[in-house]
Amino acid sequence: MGGESKQTPSEYQLVGLSEDGNVNDLLSELNAKEGRQRLQVLIAEWLRMENLVILTGAGTSVSSGGKTMNVLEAAVLKTVKALPDIPSDISAVIDARMADSPKTPATPKPTFEDWLSFLVNASFLGSAPSSPFTGVQWRGLKNPSQVELSWLVKMIGQAIFAECALTLPDTGSFAAASADLTPHLAFLAKLIARDSNLGRAHLFTLNYDTLFEQALELLGIQYFDGFTGRADARFDPSVYGLDIYYPGEITEGRVRRFDKFLHFYKLHGSIHWEVRGEELRARHPDLRVFEKYGGLDASGKAAELEKLSKTLPAVGILPTANKFVQTLSMPFAHLIRSFQIRLSAPQTFLLILGYGFGDEHINRIIEAALLNPSLVMLVIEPNPSSETIARVGRYKDLGKRAFVLSPTPSAFDAEKYKVATFDDFARSVMPDVQWLDDFLRLRRFEKQIQASSGKSKETEAGEDGVD
Repeated sequence: MGGESKQTPSEYQLVGLSEDGNVNDLLSELNAKEGRQRLQVLIAEWLRMENLVILTGAGTSVSSGGKTMNVLEAAVLKTVKALPDIPSDISAVIDARMADSPKTPATPKPTFEDWLSFLVNASFLGSAPSSPFTGVQWRGLKNPSQVELSWLVKMIGQAIFAECALTLPDTGSFAAASADLTPHLAFLAKLIARDSNLGRAHLFTLNYDTLFEQALELLGIQYFDGFTGRADARFDPSVYGLDIYYPGEITEGRVRRFDKFLHFYKLHGSIHWEVRGEELRARHPDLRVFEKYGGLDASGKAAELEKLSKTLPAVGILPTANKFVQTLSMPFAHLIRSFQIRLSAPQTFLLILGYGFGDEHINRIIEAALLNPSLVMLVIEPNPSSETIARVGRYKDLGKRAFVLSPTPSAFDAEKYKVATFDDFARSVMPDVQWLDDFLRLRRFEKQIQASSGKSKETEAGEDGVD
């Protein structure tokens, strides 16, 4: 059996520049065991770099019920289209957006977030009291009224909220090993275990959902997310300059950093952000009412939105291309600037997961960062035919510092989207840490205590009822 395992080819390929200056698989000559060992050694080494930056996209939420951007767009637009009170002119706007291709090759189809930006800007330009415009001219369509546009913006925001109102299961209560944990828990636990003498981890996400926040709280990891306060938090980017320390021996001038801590940034907004007046607030809503929403068809989702629309908050989801609405009250400029600054720091490891390089604004920042001579970039890509791998090849003139981890074509053909996903990377590829084992034992112990306590109360109640 050992002889067979030595001949088993690696499921992974690590694509990057080799010594001959060509883009190759750096694991190609290794068997499965050797390839995994080399991969984990490299990742452990990169995780020890002083400045750790992580960028995550929609792919990190898929296993928890989330949707990639294309799937999210289709679900949202179908739901809005199914609303019973949709104006006919708005229905035509959605039909035009849902068309497979633009009417003319000279008019490229914008991304969903770009399209939302145009939509919100059009609504703002025609309705703001100080605006010199009464509206905008729609290409090939009858112009919807400003009231209709405002309705569309509101309903799309609420549909996005409902699709992204995901709840993370607390698998730590029964998991026997990290392979049994939800990937968010495994990833963050391993991430936070790196040497506390190194710089703090900086986690940037493009996702609207709150899965990372839920995982951080389940693990007891402290984080700063750009907001101050608890009950009704306000956006204040100055918190990113703060840290958490134990008091230590104050009289001797010695303090010790709190280990379980990171900085967290939501580059495209969040379902728990709310614009109130001229301020941006953050308050986590109860997501339990949305647990069955994702399994409904478009008409069922529309009916749910009709019921919930009066109680849903004014969600602060506005895309980054929004030039007119996002002024001082919106944090996107601060967050994007933070991303640029972190990537320009010396000794930086940039880890990218669940992101398909579909946002050109983010891509330009990453490409500019590759000019940083001490930056190493690793992209986790579950599709070996992805354009992402070809993209890395175009980075070769910037040095041997950009890598893509993906399945080999044979491993992908055997079982698609199993290897080099966010789940696989978090559970299997990242090195295990003792802290995670201790956490799992503690959670199981807490569960046992809760179960014992419940049985004791039932026994007491039964004895009280006996005459």
